[in-house]
Amino acid sequence: MRLAVIPARGGSKRIPRKNIRPFAGRPMITYAIGAALASEVFDQVIVSTDDAEIAEIARVAGAEVPFTRPAELADDITPTVPVIAHAINALMAAGLTPAQVCCIYPGVPLLSPQDLVQGLELLEQAGQGYAFPVTPFPSPIQRALRRHEDGRTEPFDARHVGTRTQDLEPAYHDSGQFYWGATPSWLGGLNIHQNARTFVIPEWRCVDIDTLDDWLRAEALYGVLHAKDHP
Repeated sequence: MRLAVIPARGGSKRIPRKNIRPFAGRPMITYAIGAALASEVFDQVIVSTDDAEIAEIARVAGAEVPFTRPAELADDITPTVPVIAHAINALMAAGLTPAQVCCIYPGVPLLSPQDLVQGLELLEQAGQGYAFPVTPFPSPIQRALRRHEDGRTEPFDARHVGTRTQDLEPAYHDSGQFYWGATPSWLGGLNIHQNARTFVIPEWRCVDIDTLDDWLRAEALYGVLHAKDHP
């Protein structure tokens, strides 16, 4: 059994009600649900939430909400792995046995269903651990600068001050969209970034929405990318 778990708590602080705030005319979480369903790789798509309004919107969008997430797993410091492990244990208690589980974050309006398929293929090749997408840093991390309060700057690593950009090793960061994992990895509390295979997606398909400015930029990008769908 392949399971998608979308963790969506109700108490987001930086952008209140972020997970169901209207994005380009639809509640944000519906994009994650829609991509999961469109990928056609999941036997079940569920939302883990502590919030009744989020649960209702999720059900209308086609997801299942078979349990209410406990308060101790719905604060702003709880890591991802325990939340997914809780969901797996809840389904196993109901007689279901997921073998592969994908955590899909709720704020992913640019998520591609095909990326979910590719992530699954990568996990199946590995047979264990996790698989997730990464994207290149827009500028070489070896050239990063430290800035002091008085405005002075200095390189974090002076060894690369004179190195040509094309001679520097590329660096990548987590796209922040989803993680496929084998059930034993989730239940065992295995660290994601230290036990995963990754694949690269373009920078323009990743949006990190933490502030209202981020939200507006993401909506603008979404509008451009989907303009062809609305002549």
